[in-house]
Amino acid sequence: MFRRRKPTMDERAAAAASAPTTPHEPVTTPPAAAGATEQPAAPKRRRRGSRGGRGRKKPAGAATAPAKPEETKAEPPKKDAARPERRPAARKQRTRTRRTPPRRPPLPPAKRELMISVDISEQRVAVLEDGKVAEAYLERPERRSIAGNIYKGTVDNVLPGMEAAFIEIGLEKNGFLYVDEVVGPELEGRSHGRKIQDLLSRGQEVLVQAVKDPMKSKGARLTTEISLPGRFVVFVPHGEGLGVSRRLEDDERIRLRDIVKRLDVKKGGVIVRTAAEGASAEDIERDLVFLQRLWKTIEARAKSAKPPALVYQESELPLRVVRDLFTDDFERALVDHERTYKRIVGYLKKTSPHMVDRVQRHREKTPLMEASGVDEQIRSTLSRRVDLPSGGYLVFDYAEAFTVIDVNTGRFVGSRSKSSGSRLEDTITKNNLEAVKEVVRQLRLRDIGGIIVIDFIDMANPKNRATVEEALKNELERDRTKTYVVEISPLGLVEMTRQNVTDGPREILTRKCTICGGDGVVLSEASAAVDAERHLRALAATAPRTKAFKVELNGKVASLLIGPGASRLMAIEEETKRRFLLVSREDVSVAHFEVLGKGTLESLDGASPVPEGKQLELKLVEVAKHDVNAAVGKLDGLSVCVGGASRLVGKKAKVRIERVLEGTAYATLVAGGKQPEAPITAEGEAEKPTRKPPARKGREPEPEAEADAEAESEAEELAPEEPEAEEPEAEATDAVAETPPKKKTRRGSRGGRRRKKKPAGATTETAAASDGPNTDGEGPKIHVPAPDLGKDEAEETPAAPASKNGEQPKPKKKTRRGSRGGRNRRRKSGAAAAANPGSESAESS
Repeated sequence: MFRRRKPTMDERAAAAASAPTTPHEPVTTPPAAAGATEQPAAPKRRRRGSRGGRGRKKPAGAATAPAKPEETKAEPPKKDAARPERRPAARKQRTRTRRTPPRRPPLPPAKRELMISVDISEQRVAVLEDGKVAEAYLERPERRSIAGNIYKGTVDNVLPGMEAAFIEIGLEKNGFLYVDEVVGPELEGRSHGRKIQDLLSRGQEVLVQAVKDPMKSKGARLTTEISLPGRFVVFVPHGEGLGVSRRLEDDERIRLRDIVKRLDVKKGGVIVRTAAEGASAEDIERDLVFLQRLWKTIEARAKSAKPPALVYQESELPLRVVRDLFTDDFERALVDHERTYKRIVGYLKKTSPHMVDRVQRHREKTPLMEASGVDEQIRSTLSRRVDLPSGGYLVFDYAEAFTVIDVNTGRFVGSRSKSSGSRLEDTITKNNLEAVKEVVRQLRLRDIGGIIVIDFIDMANPKNRATVEEALKNELERDRTKTYVVEISPLGLVEMTRQNVTDGPREILTRKCTICGGDGVVLSEASAAVDAERHLRALAATAPRTKAFKVELNGKVASLLIGPGASRLMAIEEETKRRFLLVSREDVSVAHFEVLGKGTLESLDGASPVPEGKQLELKLVEVAKHDVNAAVGKLDGLSVCVGGASRLVGKKAKVRIERVLEGTAYATLVAGGKQPEAPITAEGEAEKPTRKPPARKGREPEPEAEADAEAESEAEELAPEEPEAEEPEAEATDAVAETPPKKKTRRGSRGGRRRKKKPAGATTETAAASDGPNTDGEGPKIHVPAPDLGKDEAEETPAAPASKNGEQPKPKKKTRRGSRGGRNRRRKSGAAAAANPGSESAESS
């Protein structure tokens, strides 16, 4: 809870001075406000969060000066007034500490050569560095690059939401023009607009230049800032100013800048290229004058052309490469085409006469690209894997958004010497440094552009990561294409971008697969067989009255659907209650499924050459085409495919014909001898009955609750049981004759299931009493156990033999099969004695 602050003396005085007064109420000043000697004025409390009072000193006269209402406002602190004076000093200090990044050490010189091969249907140019192909360019008449071409087009659509417009230039797809690329004199008064709808309108004619070829589903990238490249300079008609290539040394840049300034270019901008190193003022002037005349010609043609029209077309590939790449760093250029050779020599005589002697004509019988190994290197760009000299390898994966390069150690395990002292970190770093050079070479050779992610092997030491990153940036100095590298991440990933202007060799040499559509994977035959099985079930469900179907499938799919010995097909037919006749074709896709006919089996198949179910002996001659575990035999021109019989090729085997489909019979081996036991499975063990817990101590051991199924079946299938030896009865030494005790049944024995042999007389009497007279006059019948033997109802007990004193013992109740046997015998005998006490007294008498 906050308390209300009491007003100070100054605040009270100010409030009294500003309050309205009446004539009968004079305004008086409180005594405390008259002077500071009695009570000094308390400082004004600053609000929370303000900067008031920080470092401020109280004015010297504040303690003694009287508090006047007009002097209650405090003067602004001196610190605020001095603050603007300190900012320029800080800005100057930052300017002094800013440093230019240090220039990387120059790369070691390499032997560079230019190979130019011209055919009627293709032109190829390769740049070799130390005998290896570093860059390769391909161009075909139907896929000629449009980068650098100038078109007169029409605005087809303006999209404010994308800040771009689509320009119709006469190609299959419209070009894409971004708002930042809209400059030029035809947009007078509107060139500084920031909205595309203010700069362009639908139907407007514009002169544009292609800066990027159409790729995949995207159209060409366009700009209205026209630039004409020459040998030494680039002329920008709508630009202004002067620029010099940063790849040159500082002294050379200063010299070239002075030369261009003396030329006094009145209209347009000029960019000095790297190839101008060492060029004279006359060479640069001659090149610039040629480009200015060329632009005047283009302007005149553009005014008279009707859009869409191609106004200016770039030079062919060999001449473009010579103009842009062939500098003093190259030792020679080999050309295998006479007309192209003359055009290059003529161009160099006008621009760089000192380079003419380095152009040579290839006249050997061996093709130029084959002799220099360029063909093999270009073909290698189609492979995903690139091997490194030490045993590691790279893997290139092309995605829609970016390209991924994975670095692997492979067979490279580092030093094998025990005294080397190398560690895993050293091995990984060495492998990554070796991969850096090959990665950069492959980027140039394959002309990979866009976003690139390089997955180096993870390094734990930050110094090693920095070493690999610096090595990558140094190697990229060889690449004349603009690149940008992000520092390596803790996971060993390097993200970078590389300018993409034209298609690389991979895009020119290949096309999308007609089966997979460029995905690289297709549906497997096993998956197609599962789909075909579902189609068969659907056919049976939709046509309940149709008994048979004839279906066409791929050969491999049909073989999998039929299964070994037609077991899979028979299982489907048994479940659906239909017959399916499968026809295989090799020239269709795996997903092919066509119903050729419906009806009865006789109308679709006709008479079978071999009846189903017939057993015969057959010689197997070869392994099946689609099933390596099956074997094929011949029977009167009919091929018989026997499942699981590949091991019997060259031998005779007894088989059973299961199905006959389109000239091929499918059979199974007839089992001979003892079959191998089935393996133990968890499901089978779970289905078996569980055992009862063992008996407690002090009780007689009880038999099993239920014997095994095999033992029980054996007991039921036994013929009349063999008689067991009678146990000799113990003679009574006393006058009292006791009932002989029952023999205990050991656990696991057959307990009371077997009957003891009865005396001959008792057996005859029992048989006569039970069977009755033989009315049929036949011989004695063999007793067959009833099906309900062993159930809950008690069986009749035959008469027991008479004891020595002539009395019949009380008959014992037979224990039913599977009951608890003799566990309750003592209890039962005691209960019988208690129920009949007279018998015991009779015996004792």
